[in-house]
Amino acid sequence: MPSEPGNPAVRRGAEVRLVVVLGMLSMFGPISLDLYLPALPALATDLGASTSAAQLSITACLLGLATGQLVAGPLSDQFGRRRPLVVGLVIYLLASAACALAPTIELLVLLRLVQGLAGAAGIVIARAVARDLYAGRRLVIIFSRLILVNGLAPILAPVIGGQLALVMTWRGIFLVLAGFGVVLLAAGVFGVPESLPAERRRAGGVRDTLRSFRTLLRDRLFVAVVLAAGLAGASMFAYIAGATFVLQRLFGLSAQQFSFAFGSNALGIVILGQVGARLAHRWSPHRVMALGLLMNLLGAAGLAITVLVGLGLPFLLGSLFVMVSALGLVFPTSTALALADHPDRAGSASSLLGLGQYLMGAFVAPLVGLWGEDTAVPLGVVAVVCSVAASLIFFGVAIPALRRSRLVEPDEVQAPQTPA
Repeated sequence: MPSEPGNPAVRRGAEVRLVVVLGMLSMFGPISLDLYLPALPALATDLGASTSAAQLSITACLLGLATGQLVAGPLSDQFGRRRPLVVGLVIYLLASAACALAPTIELLVLLRLVQGLAGAAGIVIARAVARDLYAGRRLVIIFSRLILVNGLAPILAPVIGGQLALVMTWRGIFLVLAGFGVVLLAAGVFGVPESLPAERRRAGGVRDTLRSFRTLLRDRLFVAVVLAAGLAGASMFAYIAGATFVLQRLFGLSAQQFSFAFGSNALGIVILGQVGARLAHRWSPHRVMALGLLMNLLGAAGLAITVLVGLGLPFLLGSLFVMVSALGLVFPTSTALALADHPDRAGSASSLLGLGQYLMGAFVAPLVGLWGEDTAVPLGVVAVVCSVAASLIFFGVAIPALRRSRLVEPDEVQAPQTPA
């Protein structure tokens, strides 16, 4: 039933449904990365792979999630949001099922790349749909609400994965991911409106896509925000890649204990995301992002000191919690800042934003395991270097660019549509 413009209750109900569906589509990254993390050591043993080789399955998925957005975003600007979304969802569930049958680590890594490429459509198009329908401070709030929904994935995925590891092998866990793909396909088909009408779509194919990318990459504020958010996110991806080995093999946590420790950090992202939504009523987005980056830096510095000095598990877990939770402030505000000036190319802007986050994550993930399984020092060093770089770029480049642009964001948005 279409929303009734004169009925605010209906509009609120439509918004809640839309946020839930878009949040589910944004789960592709965390659900694809986190569900099988408790079984990653067993996967390495079963396929006769080294720790670093097993972590390449994370890197491959991250690369897919990054580069796939470069394709899905511009396609959604050209053909609308729904068609590229449905195609990506179908390929994702097929690739997930194929991962369960992989006989070698090499084939698994390749299939994980395909899985990430397809899953990227859900992430980038969810952001683009939100930008089609909202702007200004309201957009920050909507992205914070999306974190409330998709934040369930990193909370529940490792916990569920830890329990699944008790009753099935890692191959069964990939079949569960295929089932999740079926659920998301249904949600995408029936729950996502076509938010980009034909008259607003961009024509011109590859040439227009490259022109859009060139325009975005010339925007100093856009590039600085993308880099800052990507580097802050890379500290989390370093944690994702290294935590399962550090916490289980170095500190002796079981798969189930690890899943609960991992889930608590994801819960911190959700909590801080809602704190950010409240702050957005009074603070500008860049102030909220600045707070998040400083918290991320504080946690990363604590992590580095802990692993270098050997302060023990409680300090390690506390530092990780602060470092990771801070991204609940960083991600919604960085997305709103990056997309604010580019409503006519929201898909392309969203794709470059996602590329920055996942590409940097893919780069740092294998670095954590290059020194073997007997030390947590690489995790601390990589995390703090990424966090320091993120703060330097944001405060040294983004803030001056923001002041020069004197960016003023509108507060009112149009009501979300509902599928007819």
